[in-house]
Amino acid sequence: MSSHPAPQHTEEQDMIPGKIEIAGRSIGAGQPAFVIAEVGQAHDGSLGNAYAYVDAVAESGADAIKFQTHIATAESTIDEPFRVKFSKQDDSRFAYWQRMEFTPEQWHGLAEHARERGLIFLSSPFSVAAVRLLASLGMPAWKIGSGEFRSSELLEAMLATGKPLLLSTGMATYAEIAAAVDLVGTRGGSLALLQCTTKYPTALPDVGLNVIDELKQRFRVPVGLSDHSGQLWPAVIATARQADLIEVHVVFDRRMFGPDTKASLTLDELSQLCDARDAAYEMDSQPVDKDAMAAELATMRDLFTKSVCVVEPLRAGTVLTAEMLTAKKPGTGIPAGELVSLIGRRLRQDVEPSRLLRYEDLDDQA
Repeated sequence: MSSHPAPQHTEEQDMIPGKIEIAGRSIGAGQPAFVIAEVGQAHDGSLGNAYAYVDAVAESGADAIKFQTHIATAESTIDEPFRVKFSKQDDSRFAYWQRMEFTPEQWHGLAEHARERGLIFLSSPFSVAAVRLLASLGMPAWKIGSGEFRSSELLEAMLATGKPLLLSTGMATYAEIAAAVDLVGTRGGSLALLQCTTKYPTALPDVGLNVIDELKQRFRVPVGLSDHSGQLWPAVIATARQADLIEVHVVFDRRMFGPDTKASLTLDELSQLCDARDAAYEMDSQPVDKDAMAAELATMRDLFTKSVCVVEPLRAGTVLTAEMLTAKKPGTGIPAGELVSLIGRRLRQDVEPSRLLRYEDLDDQA
């Protein structure tokens, strides 16, 4: 357990949402959304499949790839039921977890492969033994699944490493989230929160994008979305709403075997999400000065705006009425907005409707 004192915050600092750092990457306000591709159990116990997911995710533009590290004897018993009885291959949930295990050497190779492909390697541990295994790989941050937010032993083991925590809040109340934030603070740690709804798949009305804003206001830490909808829209819209992190399950094809396929994005959809993330950041990081932009578009303004014209040929000496005047392109003459002010003015010379009305066409006296 870390003995670091709780961080001291000034009142000014408390008004600014915090940031965390993962493997040298800053995450929080002013940064592009950090996209985590969650493979979970989509590899179905095949190390080859796991490597294939690393390669595919690396091509998508995601920042990190995340697995789950299950050690059956350390986290489960033969009494654990299936959440969804999807497997005809495994007699029990315990047997399924055993089939999902990789050896420490295999985990090490997988992590190295991810780093070689430019990805940050993450994996969620579900036991203290898994924390120790992953810590030996140099885990840069810890993802805490929604079902583990009350696992104090697991939290303490992660906090002891001094690495940031990414906490999914899928089954937690605001009071429970606050308790977790306080615990991390007392240990001198850092964390980010992920709005999550623990339904597979999550219906759009249950996604809860509003909770992202609420969590930011309450806790002043980076906040994002861990999505299980199996649709592209929640993650894209959360990115546009300046979520700091996005986590989505990924699968090569939603017809594949596995417990989370219906709640996953395809790799093509992941690429679209990353493109949307980049576009949102490019727009948000370059605020537009409307006055400066209007000046820059002066030529276009002249082309698209209108000026005052007469409706029909008029002789010199004519006193202008509203019925005699209209607005036509371009906007290089008397601005159309001044039309009303010209009513009652007298023409100094003949004017045709084929050209713009000019100030020199008018007597000086209004």
